[in-house]
Amino acid sequence: MKLFRLLSIFFLFPLSIFAQVPSTEVRAAWLTTNWGLDWPKQGTSVDAQKKQLRDILDQLQEEHFNVVLFQARAQGRVFYRSKIEPLSTYFNQAEGFDPLAFAIEECHKRGMECHAWLVTYTMDKAKMKYTGKGKRRRGTVVKDKPDYYKEVHGTWYLDPGRPESKKLVSSIVDEIVKNYDVDGIHFDYIRYPSNTQKFPDDDTFKKYGNGKSLHDWRRDNINQLVADIYDNVKAIKPWVQISSSPLGRYRVLQHVAPNDGWTAYETVFQDAGHWMKSGKHDLVFPMMYYKEHRFYPFLDDWVANSNGRVVVPGLGVYQMDEQNWSLEDILNQMKYTRDNNVKGQAYFRTGNILSNLKGIKDSIRTYYPTPAKLPPLTWLDNISPNSPIITQVYKDQGYLNIKWDAPDNNETYTYNIYASATEEIDINNAGNILVTGLHTNSYSFPVTVGEFGFHYFVTASDRYHNESVQSFPAYFVHSEEDH
Repeated sequence: MKLFRLLSIFFLFPLSIFAQVPSTEVRAAWLTTNWGLDWPKQGTSVDAQKKQLRDILDQLQEEHFNVVLFQARAQGRVFYRSKIEPLSTYFNQAEGFDPLAFAIEECHKRGMECHAWLVTYTMDKAKMKYTGKGKRRRGTVVKDKPDYYKEVHGTWYLDPGRPESKKLVSSIVDEIVKNYDVDGIHFDYIRYPSNTQKFPDDDTFKKYGNGKSLHDWRRDNINQLVADIYDNVKAIKPWVQISSSPLGRYRVLQHVAPNDGWTAYETVFQDAGHWMKSGKHDLVFPMMYYKEHRFYPFLDDWVANSNGRVVVPGLGVYQMDEQNWSLEDILNQMKYTRDNNVKGQAYFRTGNILSNLKGIKDSIRTYYPTPAKLPPLTWLDNISPNSPIITQVYKDQGYLNIKWDAPDNNETYTYNIYASATEEIDINNAGNILVTGLHTNSYSFPVTVGEFGFHYFVTASDRYHNESVQSFPAYFVHSEEDH
C-alpha cells in the first residue's frame, strides 16, 4: 500500500483496520537462489539480474516484509565473492557481480534486513562412473573429495563430527561477517541427513566419540559448531543475528504423536531448543510445513523452549502447490501466530508469494496493512539511542520531504517515521507508522492534499532494534500550496 494511501485510510478508519496489527513483528521470506528458483533467471545479463532482484525486493517492500533470508550458499557453491568456495553457476559472474553485496545494499535501501542463508552440511551431487555392460552396469561414486565428505544416496555431506567440517563452515561464516554488512547468518540443513541410519560416520565416531552414545555425540557435534560460530560472530560484530531453520517438530510430544518419526531432536540430532536455552541463537525459524495437530502444539513447544529468543514459524506456502493445501490452511496458521503473540511469520518461498499462489499475496497485503518494526534483541543490548531531531518538513512537487539530524552522529542507526493528527503519538500503534528501517537521514513520499495537517515524528533504532523515544513533532499542513 502506498504511503499516501496509508495516511488517508488510517485517519478515516483507524480502529477497524489497525487494531489487531502489531507494530513489532518479523515478516520474513526465504529468497532461493540455488537452481534460480526465486532468482535469478538463467542466461540473462548482470544488469537484467540486478533488475530482477530489485523488482522482487520492491514487491516484498510493497507488502511490508522486513527480513529477507537470501540464499548465499548451497551445495558448496556461493553467491558472493569467496576465497574459500567456488561461485555458483546460477548467476552471471561477469563484471565482478557480487549477488550478496547487491542484495544487502538493495534490502537496506528498502528498510529490510538481509540475512545470509547458508546450506550447512549438504554439498554437491556425487560424480558417478559406470562399470559393467548393458543392464548389468551400475553407478559407483567417484572418490574425488576429502575424507571428511561422506556420500549418502549420491550426495556429498560434510561429516559434522570431523574437525575439518567445523573449520570449513566456521571459515565461511567468518568470511561473510567480516566482508559484508549482513544483518544475520541463517543456517539451513544444519543437521544430519534424514536417513541417519545410512550416514557413514562409524570411523569418525570411533575416533572422536569419547565414550558418548552415538546420538548424543551427533547432537553435541552440531551444538559445538553452533556455539563456536555464535561466539566468533559476536566477537567480530555483536549485532549480527544468528538463526537457523530446524525441522518444524522439535521433539516427540507424547500427547500428540508418541511415535513421531520425524523430529529435529530425535531424527536428525538438531537440538535447536538447546541453542536458544544456552544463549547461542538469536532467532529460530522452524520449518512448520505441516497442518493442524502437526502445527499448533509443535509451535507452542518451540515458544516454550525459546528462552526469550525470537521464534518465527516458517509457513509452507509451497504446500499449496505441491500438496494442494488450501489458502485457508496458511491463513489459519498466520492467525494462530498473532492470536498467541508469536513474534512473526516467515514464508517459503518468495516466488510462491509474489506469484500470488491461491491468493496468498492478496491475503498478506490485508494481514500486513502497515510496516512493522523488528523485535529488540535485548539479551545482546538493551540501551536505547537518543532521539533524532527533525530539522525540515516541506512539500515540493507533490512530495513531502522530512529531514532530521542523527543522535550522537552514529551512522549505524536506522529510522522510523510516524504521523498523528495530534501532538501525542503512540509508537506502539501500528496505524501511526509510515515507514521503518530507513538507512538515511531524510525521506520523501507522495502526499495527499487538503486543508488538514499532521504531526510527524522520527525515532532511531540501533542494530539491536532498540528504539529511541520519538522526536519532538513537526507539524505540516497538507494544503495545495508548497511550503
